[in-house]
Amino acid sequence: MNRTDSVEFGKTHTNKLLFISLSMLGAMTTWFSMTAVLPTLIELWDLSSGEVSYITIMVNFGFIVGSLVSAYMNLPDRIQPHILCFWSAMLAGISTILIAILAENLVVALIFRFFTGVALSGVYGPGLKLVSTWFQLRRGMAMGVVVGALTIGSAGPHLFKGFGINSWELVLMITGGCSILSGIFMLFVKVGPYPLPVGVFDPNAIPRAFKNQKVRLANFGYFGHMWELYAMWTWFGLFVAESFRTSSMYNSSSAASLVTFIVISSGLFGAWFGGVFADRIGREQVTLWSLGISGSIALFIGFFFGSSPWMIAIFGVIWGVSIIADSAQFSALLTEHTDQRYVGSTLTIQLAIGYVLTIIVIFLVPFVESVIGWKYTFLILLPGPILGFISMFRLHRLKKNEMMVGRNGVNRVEKEV
Repeated sequence: MNRTDSVEFGKTHTNKLLFISLSMLGAMTTWFSMTAVLPTLIELWDLSSGEVSYITIMVNFGFIVGSLVSAYMNLPDRIQPHILCFWSAMLAGISTILIAILAENLVVALIFRFFTGVALSGVYGPGLKLVSTWFQLRRGMAMGVVVGALTIGSAGPHLFKGFGINSWELVLMITGGCSILSGIFMLFVKVGPYPLPVGVFDPNAIPRAFKNQKVRLANFGYFGHMWELYAMWTWFGLFVAESFRTSSMYNSSSAASLVTFIVISSGLFGAWFGGVFADRIGREQVTLWSLGISGSIALFIGFFFGSSPWMIAIFGVIWGVSIIADSAQFSALLTEHTDQRYVGSTLTIQLAIGYVLTIIVIFLVPFVESVIGWKYTFLILLPGPILGFISMFRLHRLKKNEMMVGRNGVNRVEKEV
């Protein structure tokens, strides 16, 4: 273990990782805060399937707008990351609490959900960038831990609902309070000893990113991953609730919320182990395993609808672990293969396109379910992991061939010498 490696296991670095992770966890509880109480809101506001979709879509849309505006104004480099994360987490928390206080219909709620998404764009990207400044050799592991915390935060509202909190307003107020508290945690972290180069947003990064074959394949892998991820996180809870109710399970609502929390939060282990193994065996291999397993679960989990709750829970946990294990690695691949002068722009474009895809599939799921039922609905997620797997397999083969060519060239030179 060299000096840099030992330092990254030191107390200071561990504490910074803990604070960033807690901050990410608390802020991200606001993302799916209303998704966790969908059954209540559907009855209360008499929502159609399309209107139900808007509740999560508006957060994603706000996140896209916030990411693009932040990148164009270069806010992450003009404002210290911990300060940007603090104010963003505060805004996400306040906007969520205001829904509970002011929203008497869907329109008012959607306005505040949009601002929640805008605010979270100032937490997610800057948070990952901040943790990268504290870790160099163990960056994959560290980013995996932070993404894992994000996953638990996303699942948090389901836990509150599962503990018997029947008031949807109280669930939102608790998640909003968690976000405000998380912003305070971020004040304990400043830029670490490995600062990243200053990023400048360049709209021309879009065509440039797709000219580079490695960057193009990494992007396609990420797009496939995103097609599946947020649709699963958004609709798995309703799928489980309807399945448990169909099977005449006792106290099905609370049980469904707890199972959904366990399934989504189990992604902590996927993100953590994914980061650890990516540092050891390669990022492409981790993404292939992740996409292959999660795609397989999407293929057949619907066929257990209305049957054994235990089978749905077990396969759900496998899905929750595998679906997020590759998430941080797509961003890491871009930082490795794109022109270092335009890393910020390339990552912004990747995020923006990825979240646009989430909006499309989140809207499609309830529409498809109303036509063919939950048994077959998750099949529409399959194109994502299939596209991602093919793209990452091609990237893996491309890099493997380059390494073989490099070795042959070195061997040839050694023989001539």
